[in-house]
Amino acid sequence: MNQSVKLSGWRYRVLIGSAVCSALVYLALSLWGGGAAVSAAVSRVGGWEAGKIIGLVLLGYGLRFLRWQVYLNALRHPLPWWPSLKIYLAGFALTTTPGKAGEALRGVLLKRWDVPYVHSFAALFSERLSDLLGIVALALLGLSAHPEWLSMIVACLVLLACCMLLVSRSGHVSAIDRRIEHRHGWFSRLLRHCVHVLHQSRSCHTPGRQIGATLLSVLAWGLEGLAFYWILLAMKADVTLISAIFIYAVSMLAGALSFMPGGLGSAEAVMVGLLVSDGVGLPDSIAATVLLRLVTLWLAVGLGAVMFVDIKQ
Repeated sequence: MNQSVKLSGWRYRVLIGSAVCSALVYLALSLWGGGAAVSAAVSRVGGWEAGKIIGLVLLGYGLRFLRWQVYLNALRHPLPWWPSLKIYLAGFALTTTPGKAGEALRGVLLKRWDVPYVHSFAALFSERLSDLLGIVALALLGLSAHPEWLSMIVACLVLLACCMLLVSRSGHVSAIDRRIEHRHGWFSRLLRHCVHVLHQSRSCHTPGRQIGATLLSVLAWGLEGLAFYWILLAMKADVTLISAIFIYAVSMLAGALSFMPGGLGSAEAVMVGLLVSDGVGLPDSIAATVLLRLVTLWLAVGLGAVMFVDIKQ
C-alpha cells in the first residue's frame, strides 16, 4: 500500500503564514504588556512544571485520538492504532486553518487506507461537533460568575441542537436531498456532499457512542483547562480552577466563532481580557496566554508536521 503523499504549495503557505501571523500576534501582546514584565512572568514557570503541563496536553490528545478511533470503527474502518495515530496527529499540522478545516488532510491520508472521503469527513464533522459540545459543557461550569457570556453560549447551544437534530433525524436530511436532487451548480453540489456526510455521521451518534464521545471530549478539553490552571498557579495568580477552565473554554469558543485561523488573535484577546477582569496583572495574563497557546496550539502543529513528514517518507 502506497502511504506517500505530497504537501501541496497552499499547505506550505498556510503553515508559514500562520507561523508569521502567530509571531506577530504574540509580539504585539508582549509589547502591550511590557516585554520585560512578560518575560519575567514566563520565567517563573520552571522546566518541571512545563513538563507536567505538556504531559496533560498530550494525555488530552490521546483521549481525542481514542474518540477518533471510535468514530472510524463506527464507520466500519478499524485501522491499526499506530498508523491511525500518525494520521490523526498529522492532521494537526493544519490546525491553524479557519475552523480547523485543514484537518481534512486526514481524509487524503485515510484514502490510502481505502477510507472514502465521505466517511473521513463524517468522522471529522463528528469530531468538531463533539469538541463544541465538550467545550460548551466546560463553559457552563463558570457561567454563573460571568453572565455576560450567556448569549454566546446560548448561540452555541442552539447550533449544537440544530446539528444534532440533523444528524439524528434522517427524514430532515432526506428532505433536503430530495429538494436539491435535480439542481445543478456548485452550491447544489456542495449541499449534496454535506447531505452525504450527514447521512454517514448518523452511525457515529448513536446514544451510547454519543455519551462516550462527549465524556472523552469533556475530559480531553478539561485537561487543557487544567493545564491553563497549572500555568496560572506557577505564576502565583489568584484564579480558581473553575474560573481558569471557564476562561479557557470561552476563549476557545470565541476563537472558533471568529473563524480566524486557529482562533489567532480573538482567543488570545478574550483570554487576556478575562484574566485581567479576574484581577490578574496584564503581564501575567499575557504570559499565561502565550504559554498556553504554545503548549496547546503550537505543540499540536509541531507534532502534526513531524508526523506528516514521517508519513510522507
